[in-house]
Amino acid sequence: MIIDVHTHINNYHEDRVVSLEDCLNLLSQTMLDNKVDYSLVLSSYKVNEHRPSTKQVVEAIKGRNNLGVVSGISYLNYNHRDIREIGEYLEKGLIKGLKFYPGYEPFYPNNIRLKVWYEMAIEYDVPVMFHSGDTYAPTGKVKYSHPIHIDDLAVDYPDLKIVICHVGNPWIKDCMEVVYKNKNVYADISGLVLGDFSDKFERYMKKEIEEMITYAGDPNYLLYGTDWPISNMKSYLKFMDQLELADEKKELILWKNAAELFKIDITKL
Repeated sequence: MIIDVHTHINNYHEDRVVSLEDCLNLLSQTMLDNKVDYSLVLSSYKVNEHRPSTKQVVEAIKGRNNLGVVSGISYLNYNHRDIREIGEYLEKGLIKGLKFYPGYEPFYPNNIRLKVWYEMAIEYDVPVMFHSGDTYAPTGKVKYSHPIHIDDLAVDYPDLKIVICHVGNPWIKDCMEVVYKNKNVYADISGLVLGDFSDKFERYMKKEIEEMITYAGDPNYLLYGTDWPISNMKSYLKFMDQLELADEKKELILWKNAAELFKIDITKL
């Protein structure tokens, strides 16, 4: 079984608008082609014609049992209506987690303005995901997205389940320490490459991920994700296959950790 915890249906080729339905159909077909059983779709911190809102995504995936939604939250622009709407989705089990975008927006994860969201995530027992490491856009400010800042949050909110996206790349060793130290922190391996892995970069990343597992122990904190469509699913699965890990440890990464953390009912897949 394969669960991809990190996909998007944003239109990254912003000279043209692709319908939400077409994006979902492409995601579903790509999952089918690569034998991916379930994917989480992460909405953006901003909403425009290229980036659908959480509400639009929640409504669009109805009837697609192999997809779930993680709601993108804007640090700069949320209001009381957003809090109420997301709270209702959590109450109804329509979203699986919350996603924040430090680096793309100028804030550190332990900012008091986000306390209401963290308390909501704890109440409904859903993870919070953080963009971490390099930013896809050159306008991002990476001082905010360094994985070391997650440590403050993990200590201050021990009941909050936290996911460091992209293993904090290029600060993977820092991510490794934060994950090792804090039992409430996880990491996904998404977005390590644009498109396909080259052979050379695949070898480099293989060494980095294997070192992380050697340091932090059995990978019950590591999640499989791709960042599709930015990263290629087929190339990512090939990368996973290259990792020198026992099959049971690969299974933890490929689906078991995600199913437990995000409460995904695999009997329905």
